[in-house]
Amino acid sequence: MPEQWSRSSYRSLPLANRELSFLKFDERVLELASDTKVPLLERLRFLCISSSNLDEFFEIRVAGLKQKILGGIEGAGIDGLSPLQEMACINHAAHSLVERQYQLLNDVLIPELAGEEIRFFNRLGWTPEVSAWVKEFFNNEIAPVLSPLGLDPAHPFPRLTNKSLNFIIDLRGLDAFGRDSGFALVRAPRSLPRVVRVPSEICGVRDGFVFLSSIVHSQIGSLFHGMNPVGVYQFKVTRNSDLYVSEEEVNNLRRALESELVQRNFGQAVRLEVAANCPNRIIRYLQRQFHLEQDDVYRVDGPVNLNRLFGIPDQIDRPDLKYPSFSPHMAPAYETRSSIFDNITLRSPVVFHHPYESYVPVIDLVRQAAADPDVLAIKQTLYRTGHESAFVSSLMEASRRGKDVTVVIELRARFDEAANIELATQLQEAGIQVVYGVVGFKTHAKMLLVVRREKKKLVKYAHVGTGNYHATTARAYTDISMLTNDPAITEDVHRVFTQLTGLGQTLYLNQLIEAPFNLHSYFVGRIMHETEIASQGGRGHVIARMNSLVDPGIIHALYEASQAGVTVELVVRGICMLKAGVPGLSENIRVVSVLGRFLEHSRIFWFLNEGAEQLYMSSADWMPRNFFNRVEIAVPLEGEALERVKTECLDVYLKDNLYAWQLEPDGNYRRLVPADSSTDENEEPEAFSAQQYLIDLYGDNHIDH
Repeated sequence: MPEQWSRSSYRSLPLANRELSFLKFDERVLELASDTKVPLLERLRFLCISSSNLDEFFEIRVAGLKQKILGGIEGAGIDGLSPLQEMACINHAAHSLVERQYQLLNDVLIPELAGEEIRFFNRLGWTPEVSAWVKEFFNNEIAPVLSPLGLDPAHPFPRLTNKSLNFIIDLRGLDAFGRDSGFALVRAPRSLPRVVRVPSEICGVRDGFVFLSSIVHSQIGSLFHGMNPVGVYQFKVTRNSDLYVSEEEVNNLRRALESELVQRNFGQAVRLEVAANCPNRIIRYLQRQFHLEQDDVYRVDGPVNLNRLFGIPDQIDRPDLKYPSFSPHMAPAYETRSSIFDNITLRSPVVFHHPYESYVPVIDLVRQAAADPDVLAIKQTLYRTGHESAFVSSLMEASRRGKDVTVVIELRARFDEAANIELATQLQEAGIQVVYGVVGFKTHAKMLLVVRREKKKLVKYAHVGTGNYHATTARAYTDISMLTNDPAITEDVHRVFTQLTGLGQTLYLNQLIEAPFNLHSYFVGRIMHETEIASQGGRGHVIARMNSLVDPGIIHALYEASQAGVTVELVVRGICMLKAGVPGLSENIRVVSVLGRFLEHSRIFWFLNEGAEQLYMSSADWMPRNFFNRVEIAVPLEGEALERVKTECLDVYLKDNLYAWQLEPDGNYRRLVPADSSTDENEEPEAFSAQQYLIDLYGDNHIDH
């Protein structure tokens, strides 16, 4: 295994800050929420996604940074910022982002929704009919599950769970025992909806809603009889949600994770969101309870749990305010009921571009394998599967039919740990051999192998992809997957599975490139090869697409390639620590981020290689954790598959001028407009969206690859 890059080796490398780059990505998501070209209810979704992204950012990234500060780490990171400097920059950017989120909600989205007869009724503007309905709803549906808590020495401030909705109440008067009242708390159980629909006959519009916070606020007096609530203020605390399990020191990873999960909701507090009108003295009181500084406090003018609005569009039957319906295209060869094994044999390799093409053939491979008497074994990696997974049902059916089934489950898939532990139990009870990957290395590779007896010999069939085995996200994430019975690739997949289960050293791989062994050095070598070609007067060209670009070794190689004259084009959805377009450093590097209806998730890497083009699909981003701390694979594509994936996953994205942002030399992102692609000032510039192009392309039932 190659040595990891050392921070000292790249100390002088010009790099953008990782965390600030993420916040810039979240700003781009928020920009979609204000984009009038996006349907109104979808804009509300993007606002919620922006808020959810920020929650996770604080739970993991800010929490980790605070741990460094608490531990007294003062040295500068690889980007030149000390932890304290980095925290100050994050605070400034995050406060600005939150302020824009609520301005957009209050000043733009709520008024525009009201214009479409979708109303969020403010407590101060309720009609007598709405007020009466709210009171009855509170008494029947909410009050029975609330447990108000008066705070005194016998009732100390409780441990509040991560991201829960809470209310602090400022009380006046004597309590039931003749004592002066003070503060009280009301916690809103997660079982309660955060937004409540009001019957149209009560509110006067077809789609009317009130926030749970408004309902509780309006009825709080009924919970504290004889006392006067002079102030009611909602708040939410965000906590450190990372799991700390030293895999080298535990005997049973699963049990260690189960124990750690119990504490996840009660980690160190890292952020306090509180109603904008909350008095300073109460905020200071809350700060003391959570051990937070003033910069950790976010005053918000609206619901503190903004991302709970995400489900609202699904409750509203207004197709005109949503993206047009879209059905994934079924490849013609799979419109028949013939065996999927015959289909693969006839067309191997079969490449699919999800969600534009249906995910059904991938599901069918496991489903048909489970029922096929000639199938002897099935092996699959699972990272995230979702509830009621068709894959899980088929795997259990295969086991019941006597087939040998092995599943490698990554228990440490962030925020899916509990679901994966439950899944592991379910599979084991069905007689399936379950392996939890390799200690110290997350298994992130997406692989599926079926072994079938055909005419007295064993034939292997494989699926590899860039996305998880999750049928729901396959309709919302862009990913590439491939079905094949190519002996070289299927044997490689078999060898990787053998390594994951048996822990022996992997034999030579024919086609696949594997992390944590040689994936990093291989891609660095491909970039250096393009650099050498350009240095000798040839044409060097690299195009890569990924979610995040963080690895200093790769960035260093790209800088050298640029300086040698290599054309480098990068499609990086989220974090990018590379600085693009800087004279003398990276003037030949272009970085764009494309966002839209579907979450961009494919990882595709292309190298010109003096005309003998090379293209790889992979489960790995260009990040140190993917190269050195995970089991990942990259799979080469050739011929028609190469040309198709390059066109659909790289070329059309570099052409996007509607939903693309270009990274500028100053580190900011500039949203592209059609004029950016115009070559003739006398011609009307052509507007182009990569996702819409692919939707239109696959909307034609005559398409065939």
